[in-house]
Amino acid sequence: MNKKKVAVVVHSRANYGRIKSVLRAVHEHPDLELQLILGASALLHRYGNVRSVIEADGFQVAAAVYTIVEGETPTTMAKSTGLGIIELATIFENLKPNVVVTVADRFETMSTAIAAAYMNIPLAHTQGGEITGSIDESVRHAITKLAHVHFPATRRSAENVLRMGEDADRIHWTGCPAMDVIANIDLSMPRDLFRKYRGVGAELDEKRPYLVVLQHPVTTEYGSGFSQITSTLNAVMETGVQAAWLWPNIDAGSDDVSKGLRAFREGRPDAPIHFYRNFGVEDYARLINNCACLVGNSSSGIREGSFLGVPAVNIGSRQGGREHGGNVIHSPYQEEKISSAIKQQLSHGKYAREIIFGDGKAGKRIANILASTEFRIQKRLSRDNMLEFKLVEI
Repeated sequence: MNKKKVAVVVHSRANYGRIKSVLRAVHEHPDLELQLILGASALLHRYGNVRSVIEADGFQVAAAVYTIVEGETPTTMAKSTGLGIIELATIFENLKPNVVVTVADRFETMSTAIAAAYMNIPLAHTQGGEITGSIDESVRHAITKLAHVHFPATRRSAENVLRMGEDADRIHWTGCPAMDVIANIDLSMPRDLFRKYRGVGAELDEKRPYLVVLQHPVTTEYGSGFSQITSTLNAVMETGVQAAWLWPNIDAGSDDVSKGLRAFREGRPDAPIHFYRNFGVEDYARLINNCACLVGNSSSGIREGSFLGVPAVNIGSRQGGREHGGNVIHSPYQEEKISSAIKQQLSHGKYAREIIFGDGKAGKRIANILASTEFRIQKRLSRDNMLEFKLVEI
């Protein structure tokens, strides 16, 4: 029997962390053939050179697609989306996959979804049905309506996808693959982790409490990135706690956030902050598991944070409305309130683990479903919206 060809498109460091266990499970499945496609910021050095990390993990890249238009503005984001459709269509035509897998809610994900759907290639989508702020909310739901099979991370998300009119038999509650990594590694703090990834700034001491800060631009608040990141920088400094700070993603407004970080770094070279481009998937899990508090607007404080019980301060609207556990405190972009929330989390310490986004077995579930599913291209609005979802069995 011919193996079913599964094209998985990875566009960023976050994409890779959210799909790595699926890549492994597809690669190891006897009835599946993995076609790994890399694009967008996953190919750019200034965003951590994710390709080198992926190849070091043993994955072979079937194709690479350069689609990023420089500028980090709403205009360049729209143009990059269009360029992604053009380039991915050519790659899909050459690779002839039986199914394409795309992740979450980014503009590159939209490129993947549109190209596959218009080429009559079945599209599988992870993390559909979630509620957030920014343009991500619209993009995620648009991709849900283009996708032919859905792998939501939570029960509530599965119910949301059903309410959007998707067929019940196309919706599979699997959990988030990002939890698979956390559930299956030693999460203790490596002695040389801070030095391993170099970066710039003050030397950090892994024996002392530290913050992890990861703050991205909010595309629907374009033009506010500089002031927003300045508020967070000042708040972190006010706490007096050392911090590992990761560079923002490539969304519109990234340049403003980066300018704020550079201006601060040049003006405060004595600050107890070290800036990093990227961490490997497993090392990032170790980094946040052992931190005193995770600060910013990344979903990892909510997703991985709930699984690990890591205290998190979520700032602003980027994750607005997202399902979360008791480990999260929300704060507006105000220095005093950010600082107060961080101090409250520092005094609290670790929270109890909450299994909201997965139990560590999503990758195998997804691979098994991809292998056994007979995909249907034709979609119609379904009225079957009363189904009770249960976690997929292994």
